[in-house]
Amino acid sequence: MSSVSPAADPGPSAVSDRDLANAVRALTMDAVEAAKSGHPGMPMGMADVATVLYRRFLAFDPLDPDWPDRDRLVLSAGHGSMLLYALLYLTGYPAVSLEQVKNFRQLGSRTAGHPEYRHAPGIETTTGPLGQGLANAVGMALAERILNARLGDALVDHYTYVLAGDGCLMEGISHEAIDLAGHLKLARLIVLFDDNGISIDGATSLATSTDQLARFAAAGWAVRTVDGHDPAAIEAAIAAERATDQPSLIACRTVIGFGAPTKAGTAGVHGAPLGPREIAGARDRLGWPHPPFEIPAPILAEWRAIGRAGAPRREAWAARVAAAPAEAREAVVGASPVPPQLAEAVVQFKADLSAEAPKLATRQSSQKVLEMLCQVVPGLIGGSADLTGSNGTKVKSQAVVSRDAYGGGYIHYGVREHGMAAAMNGIALHGGLIPFGGTFLVFSDYSRPAIRLAALMGLRVIHVMTHDSIGLGEDGPTHQPVEHLASLRAIPNLLVLRPADAVETAEAWQIALGAERTPSVLCLTRQGVPTMRRRHQADNLTARGGYLIHEPEGARRVTLIASGSEVELALAAAETLAGDGIGAAVVSMPCLELFDAEDQAWRASVLGETPRVIVEAAVRASWERYLRPGDSFIGMAGFGASAPASKLYVHFGITPDAVVAAARRAVAA
Repeated sequence: MSSVSPAADPGPSAVSDRDLANAVRALTMDAVEAAKSGHPGMPMGMADVATVLYRRFLAFDPLDPDWPDRDRLVLSAGHGSMLLYALLYLTGYPAVSLEQVKNFRQLGSRTAGHPEYRHAPGIETTTGPLGQGLANAVGMALAERILNARLGDALVDHYTYVLAGDGCLMEGISHEAIDLAGHLKLARLIVLFDDNGISIDGATSLATSTDQLARFAAAGWAVRTVDGHDPAAIEAAIAAERATDQPSLIACRTVIGFGAPTKAGTAGVHGAPLGPREIAGARDRLGWPHPPFEIPAPILAEWRAIGRAGAPRREAWAARVAAAPAEAREAVVGASPVPPQLAEAVVQFKADLSAEAPKLATRQSSQKVLEMLCQVVPGLIGGSADLTGSNGTKVKSQAVVSRDAYGGGYIHYGVREHGMAAAMNGIALHGGLIPFGGTFLVFSDYSRPAIRLAALMGLRVIHVMTHDSIGLGEDGPTHQPVEHLASLRAIPNLLVLRPADAVETAEAWQIALGAERTPSVLCLTRQGVPTMRRRHQADNLTARGGYLIHEPEGARRVTLIASGSEVELALAAAETLAGDGIGAAVVSMPCLELFDAEDQAWRASVLGETPRVIVEAAVRASWERYLRPGDSFIGMAGFGASAPASKLYVHFGITPDAVVAAARRAVAA
């Protein structure tokens, strides 16, 4: 391990660690009371631990909060948000003023009920759904090791700390996260576990008997227990764990609501204001006679000095970056930029595809696109949840990331879809890399909570989800997604891209890489589909969401709308209808979200006024907004079945003949 100096030694001071911690407790009590809601217990219990971490170890600079080589602090127990807001105010983050603390949980404030990424500098990730922050931190710590291996200690050399509670460790995602971190020996990851023995319902013994230290140790972590109210012991524990070659769990034995005279140590202090009488008693017990929201000048000055302590280290880092080669500076300082040559590369790639007109599954097309992209976008970091060959997510140029060689470009996440999705969020949050990861579309159910948070945070995370319909065939209904497209399309700020052929697949990747504040899901086929865009067009038509892939020679009398593999069926139906003298336009609709974002004129020109037949091998829910009285939908109304794909399409009536029949009925009506 390389040497990293902790935060500057504060030296002797008249202000004790307990004084500093009590400032956090007081602000927490006062803010929760003013809001008439909130969670005072965790911040009051973990104030001593947080104080030692900030005063002795954490590398940060409130005046440059996005400093790439800062330590990351993830409040996985996001309900304890006042702990973080108090620390941000006390250490001098300009965006988190005392007024913001006073407006805790109020509309428009930066101090939301749970920490929200982008609301204020110093909030590293959105937390609240328990366990997500822990898994994000695994991704952050992994990103640090990958970039360190590529760029060296001089430019990338920091720690990731997590404040987690019992609930975080009960959630199933915690198992996926700690297993992956232990396997990869992410030694720069330190979890500070608020081991207070209390949950909302009461004592944790009501629901769990797990020995968390044994559990983490079994996953390859270094573990220890410490008195969470003894600053010297906390300091010694953190210092020792920083020196290990494993990720670390420090179980901090704390009293929830420390200082509250009657509620400390009980579930009653977890998620409700203490009330005026209890707060008065707590002030007395803590030796804090000051009025609400008032921090004595010496204590505030000491906290502000802690906030300034990281500036010299940041300045030294900046000098090293300035002296580094331009490519290294771009990699460490940039926000994973997509190079300008990408657009040209995609245009040429599409031209080749249109000329060759291959018949490929879009998962295979995606892999061919990735072969090109990984040469052009060095920040791409791929992976799969144990479906690498099936997803087509690994290309020849990507070395595997391992505990012995972090510098690769591909991560074997194992059968951990939820953990993978959350870790990718952490990689994106860290910066410097653009993560993509693969699984089957049906398993988006396992990934969904992390996908939703990526959308909420506005993260560029790319999910490659293959085997996107009954077209996967014999594996049957357990693996055939039918409701998943609609479910994903219901998430705000998420691009669900279902390309029809190799050309649209290349365009979909270009869109996903360019969506800096939006995650994407690429829904790809197992079965082969022909190239339907055989006339090369430089413009990215998929970026319009939907477009006319075929126009009839005469008047349009019916409009056939499809996505993905069903575009082939719609084109075949249009050909049959043309033989009957019925002009059918065909719309390829690879992304409903992008189409809805287009102006009314474009949408009207594409959809037309004629009867519509929509075909997709999925449920109809997300298409309702395009269906008018008299229009038809051809798709799935229930689960699939186990059989060859071609037989399944016939069995469920998703065929060119079915489209033709629906179109004839619509025209005759």
